[in-house]
Amino acid sequence: MQQKEALKLLFVVNNNSGSNNEDWQTTIETFFAATPHHLFFFELKEDCKVTSIQEYIKKIVPDRVVAVGGDGTVKLVAECITENKVPLAIVPAGSANGMAKEFNIPDVETALQNITEGEVHEIHLIKVNDELCIHLSDIGFNAYMIRKFETLDSRGMWGYVKACWSVFMHRKKMEVELKMPSSTQRKSAEMVVLANATRYGTGALINPGGSLEDDLFEIIVIKQFSVREIFKMMFTHSPYDPAKTEVHQVKDIHIQSRRPVHFQVDGEYLGKVNEIQATVLPKAIHVIIPAAQP
Repeated sequence: MQQKEALKLLFVVNNNSGSNNEDWQTTIETFFAATPHHLFFFELKEDCKVTSIQEYIKKIVPDRVVAVGGDGTVKLVAECITENKVPLAIVPAGSANGMAKEFNIPDVETALQNITEGEVHEIHLIKVNDELCIHLSDIGFNAYMIRKFETLDSRGMWGYVKACWSVFMHRKKMEVELKMPSSTQRKSAEMVVLANATRYGTGALINPGGSLEDDLFEIIVIKQFSVREIFKMMFTHSPYDPAKTEVHQVKDIHIQSRRPVHFQVDGEYLGKVNEIQATVLPKAIHVIIPAAQP
């Protein structure tokens, strides 16, 4: 049922996301033209500070804040609203839209409808070193692929394919120590994922048993990539081979790498690190997702 009362809707728009030239303000204004809602827009500029968005939020006191962009934009907006718990909605407009896939938001029309017609859910986040993670963070293969992707002229899925192939041909294993509340384990791995959500923007299901509404997150240790395991992630979603992939549920973890390794949070490449400290932040943010169909 559509929201009847007039709401203040703040759209935080990243016009540099993705590869299209959509005029997002016009698209959004056209969609809501026949509704009573009040629309406000904040366009993200290069090196925009969280404090600038927070000050604008305090000024207009919106009922919903909408991230128009990719996963990096969603992360940035989430950082702005963890204190006041204004509900967050997503309009997928980036090269990677993992959180939109997570919430079953396949297109812009569904996303815009969801802003006023969706259900509000409370989810956890992960604090990874000094960063908030709403989606997925990792070290190793995928983080290196994101770094490669950022150097390419190709965007979208084709860009990811090119970056993935380049990294696959030059990948190296990491030697890591995982200090968890229940045990300390040493692993040789191609990638270690700190999973708040369940799937990447490509659709790959990396964390099939994960939930955004519990008080745990998952550590996925990919000891060895194989065509079979990648096929499972992308298509069949059948159980992992424990000889190649391990999953641990934790509230916090300390990861130490023997050498500096590539590191990313929510699609943002953050350089190389030797050490990661991560802890769950239960019920940290409210998000709006499409209402369940009767």
